[in-house]
Amino acid sequence: MYLETQFSVFMINKPGVLAQLLDEFARSNVNIQALTMMDSVEHGVLRVVAKNHKKVCQLLTDLNMQFSETDVLCVNLSNKSGALAEITNKLAKAHINISYAYCTAGARGGRTTGVIKVADVKKAMKVLQGGGKTTTKKKKPVKRSPRK
Repeated sequence: MYLETQFSVFMINKPGVLAQLLDEFARSNVNIQALTMMDSVEHGVLRVVAKNHKKVCQLLTDLNMQFSETDVLCVNLSNKSGALAEITNKLAKAHINISYAYCTAGARGGRTTGVIKVADVKKAMKVLQGGGKTTTKKKKPVKRSPRK
């Protein structure tokens, strides 16, 4: 697990805009680790994680594209059913809100990377590394009156 910068790039929702941006990333040798795209009627939002933070920042500025940056958790997962569910359950038990999450198509060794935006990054890292409390409060036993 590691912390990475994610760029949210706000783009006009019309044909070719995403292709142009991805072409620029390729020309600049920016290797994309993960991305997701969402749209609305008026604009699209590309969320992208790439290794070279300064290069991406400069590229987006040069292209006059509106963007924001945020820290996200990148979690190395087994490429199997339930891998992301296990992580999200740990965070839920620790009362850590997940704003959104997405996964890569693949990572080293046939694994995948989960990208997770959480409200409290430090607490989430502690929980996922095993140093935080992940258990819920146990219910007190209910006292029952003896049957007559």
